[in-house]
Order: sequence, then structure tokens, then C-alpha cells
Amino acid sequence: MITKRIIPCLDVRNGRVVKGVNFEGLIDVSSPVELGKYYSDHGADELVFYDITASYEERKLFTDILTQVAETIFIPLTVGGGINTLEDFDRVLKCGADKVSVNSGAIRNPRLVSEAAEKYGDQCVVLSCDIKRVDGVFRVFAKGGREDTGMEAISWICRCVEMGAGEVVVNSIDTDGVKGGFDIEMLKAVRAAVNVPVIASGGAGKAEDFVTLFREIPDMDAGLAASIIHFGEVSIGEIKSLLLKNNIPVRL
Repeated sequence: MITKRIIPCLDVRNGRVVKGVNFEGLIDVSSPVELGKYYSDHGADELVFYDITASYEERKLFTDILTQVAETIFIPLTVGGGINTLEDFDRVLKCGADKVSVNSGAIRNPRLVSEAAEKYGDQCVVLSCDIKRVDGVFRVFAKGGREDTGMEAISWICRCVEMGAGEVVVNSIDTDGVKGGFDIEMLKAVRAAVNVPVIASGGAGKAEDFVTLFREIPDMDAGLAASIIHFGEVSIGEIKSLLLKNNIPVRL
């Protein structure tokens, strides 16, 4: 049975890791270089690095900090934020990223997904989708959750997977930072619609939330964590130990 991945997420603004609630009220957490190394040394399966204001500020991702992070970790690294062209893919891959996450750039130009998949391979292209319920409909948001695109999320995700996205990160704005558990309803809808790995993001408040995630959705591939591990409420090791006790396979 394939092991479940536990993936810390570094939301980076102005060279610092930050965290908020429902994508708002961001507070400073730590240095991404120090935090990335800590997670790499303490059981993380992968690391996600998002330059969260790059798209909103219409600038390129900070590559100096990214390069330092990549040089200090020994686990796969996914990078996103301000990815709008194949040149952006090339730039962050040369900085040490293993996979590149696209969100607003794909919304502006869906062909970016297919072009990147053709050039770098499906396994390199990660679709990150910020989703919020609007009048009972799962809607795609752009620019760090600031802009409602009006697009229905499940059909958008399916379209991107058909074009070559090899993995999907589902960011629930409704549950982000709330620590009330993952958005199981939303995640089930995405998992049922695509045949590529899906990563759950937004809502983890305790180690038991990961048990609930993988029990409720046995074919969910990974869970993303930020607030609860950034602020020391629970460690990756504690999450994995609890998963093992519940017969959910993880890598130690």
C-alpha cells in the first residue's frame, strides 16, 4: 500500500514564512530556510514553498530565498507563486525545485499547463487550486484567494489534469487556518473526479484530523500542514505515529 505523505507548507511573503486564517490576517512565523531545514530533518515527506503575494503583486518569485531553501533540504520541493510562463518554470527548477505549482498563471493561460507538461513532464506540473463555496458552488479563486474567477472548481481541475497536470493541491479557503479539520466534502469531490495524486490543504488543527482525512478518503495521497506544525502544536512525528497506530501507512 502506498504511504501517505505529510507535507509542510511554507507560505512566504517578503522572504518570511507567514500564516493567517481564511487567507487573511497574516502573521510572521519564521525564516523559510530555517523552517525548511527543520522539517527536512524531522520527517517531512516533501516541502511546499509558496511565494503568496507574487501573483497579486504581478512580480516574479523570489529566487534567492528559494535557492537557499533548496540547498538545505533533502526532500522533494514544490514551488509556486508568480508562475506565468515556461521561463518561470525553468527559473525555479534551476533554483532546485523538483515540481512547479501553477495557480493564477494557469487561470490566465490554461495552455501553460499543457506546454509545461510537454516540456518538463506531467510529474513536474502541480495544479494548485484555491477553492471557496459561493452560493453552494465550489468556485476557483485567483491571486492568493483575492479574486473570484467565476469558474466552477471541479470542472476546472478536470480540464487541467486532462492537459497534463500530474498532481493537484486543493486549498480550501473556507477551512484555511481555522483548525477545524480538512474540508472532506470538497476533497471527496475532487478525488472522485481525477486519477492523479491529490493533496489536501487547509484546516488541520490536530493530529487526529489527518486520521479523519485518510479514513474518510482512503485514496487521498497527502495532507498539507502549516499552522499546527509552524506553531509547535503538534510535530510531524506525532502525526505519523498516530497514523501508524490507526493502520494508515506512512514513511518514518
